Parts: sequence; structure tokens; C-alpha cells
Amino acid sequence: MKLRYSGLAIFILLGISICNAGIPPGKSKAKPLTGPTLIILGTIQDGGSPHIGCNKACCSDLFLHPDPKRKVVSLGIIDPENRQTWLLEATPDMPDQMKMLKNASGFKTTETPDGIFITHAHIGHYTGLMYLGKEALNSAKVPVYAMPRMKTYLETNGPWSQLVNLNNILLNPLADGQAITLSNNIKITPFLVPHRDEYSETVGYLIEGPHKKVLFIPDINKWGVWGKDIIKEIAKVDYAFIDGTFYDGNELGLRNIAEIPHPFIIESMKLMATMPASEKSKVHFIHFNHTNPVINLKSKEALTVLKNGFFISQFGKRFNL
Repeated sequence: MKLRYSGLAIFILLGISICNAGIPPGKSKAKPLTGPTLIILGTIQDGGSPHIGCNKACCSDLFLHPDPKRKVVSLGIIDPENRQTWLLEATPDMPDQMKMLKNASGFKTTETPDGIFITHAHIGHYTGLMYLGKEALNSAKVPVYAMPRMKTYLETNGPWSQLVNLNNILLNPLADGQAITLSNNIKITPFLVPHRDEYSETVGYLIEGPHKKVLFIPDINKWGVWGKDIIKEIAKVDYAFIDGTFYDGNELGLRNIAEIPHPFIIESMKLMATMPASEKSKVHFIHFNHTNPVINLKSKEALTVLKNGFFISQFGKRFNL
């Protein structure tokens, strides 16, 4: 069935996301923070956008005219009361994301956050740690939180082991389902999710502030293979940033999409179709492959997501915790 929208409807749907879209690092004019805050520092899948080797229309112009808002998936947490910040994921875009987190805090004087949480050992989620090494920042004991296999991987494989040996990073162990209290305002709990765990396990995170709870699952194989019910998990939180890597199964062309399983956005929307509007509005799809049409908020696919009551994560948007 072809979707039809009036000009006013399109304006309203786009306005929901665009009015809160982020401003590139160094250009932020956002209001001062009034309490613990979560900020979206990236929304794109590991390979970035434009994507290496891509000659499609989705990337060709971006090589000539890069979009500063297209950063690899990452969240930042800011606690103004305790003057602390934390980063979720160490992406290839981490230099910009660390600077944006520092600037957004309004109080941070050091370049590094007070902790970095890693979900798993795929390139978009941990390789930004390289910028903390002696070839770049040469940082001192930046706390990095990781699950057992991820921690062992960093300790026993170069060049990451050099970060440990030179005390550029200080590894802190995580355990499935065990909360870490970061301050009197912020608590974070890792939980295992099924994914392609070649080098490490994969986790999502439950982030708890004084007033709001946030679910963060940027990568998962399929909802049906998880031991938990995603609909019930969404019911427990105020915001859910979940895997939206592919809109459907027709994006990659020559690559076998079965080798890189993710829940398609159309599958998630179908699964969640009977949820009340109040529950759907908690869902913010994130971690978009460069081929995903929802990156373009004017696409029919993006409009379908919005019309169905869900959101598309936008770089720079802030959420009170």
C-alpha cells in the first residue's frame, strides 16, 4: 500500500526528529544541563558513512561532502552534580565524540571521560581505544569497562595490550547482570545478548539515572534468539535505543545478509505493532548501516517508521536522566 502524507503531516513527522538533531562538535549552542543527561554521539554502523568501497548513491556524494553528523554509534552520559562523564563505545570517531562530550558537559576540563564502556569486539565499538595510545593522546589510566572475554582480548592482543601495559587504560571487569554504581545519580548494568561473538561476548546496557531508565542494544542477532522478551524489556524503561542496522533484507546486494544477522527494522516494527503508542514512543532505532534509507529523514522508509510511532535516533539529541 502506498503511503500518502499531506505537507503538514510530513512537516510534523520530520520535526519530531529534526528539531532535536545534534550540532557538530565545537558548534553546540545547546542550553546548559540541568541534571544527569544522555547524549547521542553517533548513530551509524561500524563501517561509517560514507562506507569504504561504496560506490552507491548513499555514499558517493558523502566522500566529496562529508556529513559531520554521521558518526559511528555511541552514547555519552553526563552527571553535572558530580562533574563526571562517561562514554559508551570506543568508536573510530572517538576523537570527535570525546570532544563533543566534553563540550556538552559545560564543566569538563580533561579530554578523557571518567569511564568508557565497551559492548563487544567489533571494529565500531572498541577500536577508538587506539587514540588513547602513545602515538596519539598517551592518556593515563582511563577506566575502560569490559566483560571477561573482552577484557582478556584487550590484555592479550596487540596493540591493545600495549594500552594496558603502558597504563594508558585501566581495565575494569563487568559481569552479566551486575550493576556498576558510577555516582549517586548514575548506575549501569551490562547484560548478555546473542551476536557474532568471534573475539568477545556482546552486551547491551541498562542505564539508570535519578528519574529515567535507558536500554541500549546496538547489536543483536535477532530478537527471537534472545532469552528475554524485548517488548517486556522496553516496558521496564523510559527509552530504548535498539538495533536498527538494516531497514529490510534488500540493502546489501552482493553480500550475504545471513552472515551478518540483525533484526530488520520492518521485523521489529511488526513484532511491536500491538504495543500501545506510549510504549512505541520509547523506541529509538540506532546503529544504521550506510545503506539504510532511514538515515535520510525524508525517505519513505523513515516516514513509515515515524508514522508507526517509533523514532529514528538523531546525532546530538539529549535525554534527561
